[in-house]
Amino acid sequence: MQTAQQDGQLLNYIQGAWRPSGAGESSQVKNPATQETLCRVPLSGRSDVGAAAEAARAAFPGWRATPAVERIQYLFKFKRLLEDHSEEISRALTQECGKTLAEARGELTRGIQNVEVATGIPSLMMGAVSEDIARGIDEIMIRQPVGVVAAITPFNFPGMIPLWFLPYAIACGNTFILKPSEKVPVTMNLVFALVDELKLPPGVVNLVNGAKEAVDALLDHPAIRALSFVGSSAVAKYVYSRATANGKRAQCQGGAKNAVVIMPDADMAQVTNIVAESAYGCAGQRCLAASIAVGVGEAGEVFKRSIRNAAASLKVGYGLEDGVQMGPVISPESKRRILGILEKGAQEGARIVLDGRDTAIPGYEKGNFLLPTILEGVNAASEIARTEIFGPVLSLMHAATIDDAISLVNTFSYGNMACLFTSSGAAARNFRYHVQAGNIGINVGVAAPMAFFPFSGWKDSFFGDLHGQGHDAIEFYTEKKVVIERWPS
Repeated sequence: MQTAQQDGQLLNYIQGAWRPSGAGESSQVKNPATQETLCRVPLSGRSDVGAAAEAARAAFPGWRATPAVERIQYLFKFKRLLEDHSEEISRALTQECGKTLAEARGELTRGIQNVEVATGIPSLMMGAVSEDIARGIDEIMIRQPVGVVAAITPFNFPGMIPLWFLPYAIACGNTFILKPSEKVPVTMNLVFALVDELKLPPGVVNLVNGAKEAVDALLDHPAIRALSFVGSSAVAKYVYSRATANGKRAQCQGGAKNAVVIMPDADMAQVTNIVAESAYGCAGQRCLAASIAVGVGEAGEVFKRSIRNAAASLKVGYGLEDGVQMGPVISPESKRRILGILEKGAQEGARIVLDGRDTAIPGYEKGNFLLPTILEGVNAASEIARTEIFGPVLSLMHAATIDDAISLVNTFSYGNMACLFTSSGAAARNFRYHVQAGNIGINVGVAAPMAFFPFSGWKDSFFGDLHGQGHDAIEFYTEKKVVIERWPS
């Protein structure tokens, strides 16, 4: 597969065709492991967003009137194309995002599952009927598409997260605009090459590359009725506030500070392997990464020794090479930010059990690499305990009892995920009942919902009412209309 570009710069996809951006500015897209420049991405502005919004608005009446059973035929073909080209897309994803090839393959698989679920829209979008609510009067609830909708997606899952939104949106009869992260635009450029093969009506699906100006244009354009966002909590709050102030429906997934709680009765060997993958998979750059490990009672010391050995043994390098288990972080700026947070943590009294700061990967000395890092003695009130590091750093904390651990987890402002490792059903029920987080794992390290369940999130991890995936996606992308009718005989 080839990217759609002109003179080394990626193109936008508007009204069923590849188009150059009208923006004069662009930025480089670099391989995080090698610092090789892959291409340039335009920083599109209001004119490009406006063109996409008007194309989507013009396409909406015809697409809405297309029967759902016809709309999903495009998704069946889309799924086949994604599967046929999954290896090429996965390799490109690794090159621009930095994760391992195995992680990229897994990510794309989870994205394709959302396309598969969305093909069930003829059933998922069904309404309800009640006869004779009064004598001779029937009441009907039907679902209708919202209109033009948009999504703003992050760098850490450039293949999966756009597919949390696109297939549901168009299956429900909406028209759609995607703005991928300007740090990783190549993956969606390749996916939209497959979208182009679908021969959808022009304007049904559009792609606009860009940064903040494009985001603000999406938030402000009057044709756009609903908007989805995934990113940091600070930006999620900004996007939600501006979108809703402009009368738009919004769902905004924010950051996280996920805790895993380890009970003394847990299988420590199994726990260690699972938590190591959870904390250091994707170099810790995911909103479901384990960031804090809370050892209960005597589990703390045992876990500290085992996780240190496991983390130190992980092979770090370029994700396309065999045997590599962890890649680089996304950018030099991200690496500097993580190093700054670690320095702040040391000033706050945290002790480094495993130090991954001094990193040199042979052959990739220019890459944005950090090695797995472990901190202990982290104070729950400290800044490092409450800051989303978004890197390969695990903080160790201690609790005397399961109730103390639950209370500790609930003090954090984020509420994306929390996991418990135990062999006690009573402890597991207590945990899942009382912990204030939207995704709960019991003896799993990453509580990532399947595509037919909503990707939940509480507190500062989510702004909105309806989450991505599953039935929440159908609710978000449709409006309910109630019809009460009587037909005199």
